[in-house]
Amino acid sequence: MSKFLSLNRVILLLAGLFFMTSQVFAQEMTITGVVTDAGTGDVLPGVTVAVKNTTMGTITTPDGRYTLNAKSGDILVFSFIGFISQEVTVTGEEVVNIQLQPDVIGMEEVVVIGYGTVKKEDATGSITAISADDFNKGAISSPQELLMGKASGVQITSDGGAPGSGSTIRIRGGSSLSASNDPLFVIDGVALDNDGVNGMSNPLSTIHPSDIETFTILKDASAAAIYGSRGSNGVIIITTKKGKGGDLKINYSGNVSVSARDGEIDVLSTDQFREVYTSVNGDNDLAMALLGDADTDWQNEIYRTAISTDHNVSFSGGVEALPYRASLGYTNQDGILETSNMERYTLSLNLNPTFLDDHLKTNVNAKGMYIENRFADTGAIGSAIRFDPTQSVYDDDSDYNGYYVWTQQDSDGNDIYDDLGNKAIVTNATDNPVSMLFEKRDISDVKRIISNATFDYKFHFLPELKAHANFGLDWTESEGTVYVPETSALSYDYQNGGGTDKIYSQLKRNLLVDYYLQYANDLPTINSNISVMVGYEYQEYYNEDETYDTNILGTVVNEDSSNSSEYRLQSIFGRLNYTLAEKYLLTFTLRRDGSSRFAEDNRYGTFPSLALAWKINEESFLSGVGFLSDLKLKLGYGVTGQQDITDSDYPYMGVYTYSEDDARYQLGDDFVTTLRPEEYDENIKWEETTT
Repeated sequence: MSKFLSLNRVILLLAGLFFMTSQVFAQEMTITGVVTDAGTGDVLPGVTVAVKNTTMGTITTPDGRYTLNAKSGDILVFSFIGFISQEVTVTGEEVVNIQLQPDVIGMEEVVVIGYGTVKKEDATGSITAISADDFNKGAISSPQELLMGKASGVQITSDGGAPGSGSTIRIRGGSSLSASNDPLFVIDGVALDNDGVNGMSNPLSTIHPSDIETFTILKDASAAAIYGSRGSNGVIIITTKKGKGGDLKINYSGNVSVSARDGEIDVLSTDQFREVYTSVNGDNDLAMALLGDADTDWQNEIYRTAISTDHNVSFSGGVEALPYRASLGYTNQDGILETSNMERYTLSLNLNPTFLDDHLKTNVNAKGMYIENRFADTGAIGSAIRFDPTQSVYDDDSDYNGYYVWTQQDSDGNDIYDDLGNKAIVTNATDNPVSMLFEKRDISDVKRIISNATFDYKFHFLPELKAHANFGLDWTESEGTVYVPETSALSYDYQNGGGTDKIYSQLKRNLLVDYYLQYANDLPTINSNISVMVGYEYQEYYNEDETYDTNILGTVVNEDSSNSSEYRLQSIFGRLNYTLAEKYLLTFTLRRDGSSRFAEDNRYGTFPSLALAWKINEESFLSGVGFLSDLKLKLGYGVTGQQDITDSDYPYMGVYTYSEDDARYQLGDDFVTTLRPEEYDENIKWEETTT
């Protein structure tokens, strides 16, 4: 009996220990740890740490640490935007450090298209995507310089090379004989106005090249038709850099560049010029009096060795769950043509936090620019080629600010004077090229802001369905002056007083709202994948400009104008992507645009596209061909439009122009201002291009 009781006591003791141990394991424990980036080792603030299938969770502190209560056997889920989520089972350890792997989606995988993204291998249209790693290197001051020579079918020709100058960009040539052939630019989802800005020669100068992440070029109609009435000349989508969280990182890039002209136009030397002159006019005293005794290389006088500098500093990181990136840029670029200069300040800010367990992703962009331009009179280049090399740049006896000027003489070689007592100039003679550069002061100041906020929401009850909203603003204010002194020969007028005093200003505003819903899902029963997108867009363009141009005395008004206009664009659009067996692709897009630029009967247009693709390299008969990375056969059809067909926002309306003051109609002693009807076409509509 005693042995039986002893055995029972042992069993009871073991059972008690078992239940005590079970209670210990069932009790919650405090787990701590640090979450870092597996690629860089940096700590990650704002990482969501949650107990799977529960409502318990926390986020990491700015130093990447977390504290959480959990039980043995629970599964901890670590998730953060831009990184692959990781699950860890609690096994009793109180310290759990985690390294998250970056979820890198490179340009080799995904490209940005109109209103969304697509895997590059699944793109059916003609699309070229260029990332920062592929950009041109060196002293780059304008975004288009990053692209030169990088995309087939895209021609970029510099518009003269002046500081801050733009370029002529053609995608697969031009599509119109008379209208604009410029592509549509879309910056972070905001479509820009192609009409340009007064006082700013390059609309892309708003962005510092160091802030650009990718360019995506939509070349053919099947890709660009989603932009409807603006897509005939192709589309260039620019995406700027974003914050990625983590510790603060500071990046600086800068350069100093030296520019000089490469060669010169071959013209007669001074001795050759004298020889040709005397062979034609003889060497008599009257003829020789017109020649000077100088030896002037006029091309050397107008060109210089230009020194330019460019700096950009960026700050990126994360505060709690708020990834950010901010950058400051400064560019001071001299041109090789004397007096030409551009000084630019840029500011860029990006915030991209996520909410609701990564179901709501937001992205706020703001890009600001302030630019000061000094435009040189490029007509001086032609004058330097034509001007007499025997004459000096300056003349001590000149009545025109000390510059040599062609003046009139009588048959005896004596100077002729005007009513003001100055030597009368030869009005149709070539202007002194140095005077053209230094006496004409053409300057402008431009301020511009491009900003937008996007919201992407993945529905909790249906993760395959996403909603996107985009609100954008493109605001520009510019003003400029052109000043030529009254005593300059460039604006010679002895009767009314010469010189130029011109003031101009412009205000432009572009408002944008677009929404779309996108549903994407796999259909395993039929070995397919489908993606459907439908959306709505509204844009409003407003322009207001004023110009007042007089002589220095203000007695002659060359131009006095004030104009304002606006137009609106309203659209609905959709896209269907269908993939069968991961190798047969179909894309169908449809957009219907309505523009206030055209009369009601011609206001709306429909722009469809259809593209088919076959990924031949996915076929079994090519499975053993290791050197073949991609082989795709594509067929596309699309209709695109072009609404920049006139300078007017109302080409269908009859417009009248007031007569100038010196062109009024006289009735007795009264002078009546008349109205002149301008040409118009009430049936005009946008161009359409079918490809």
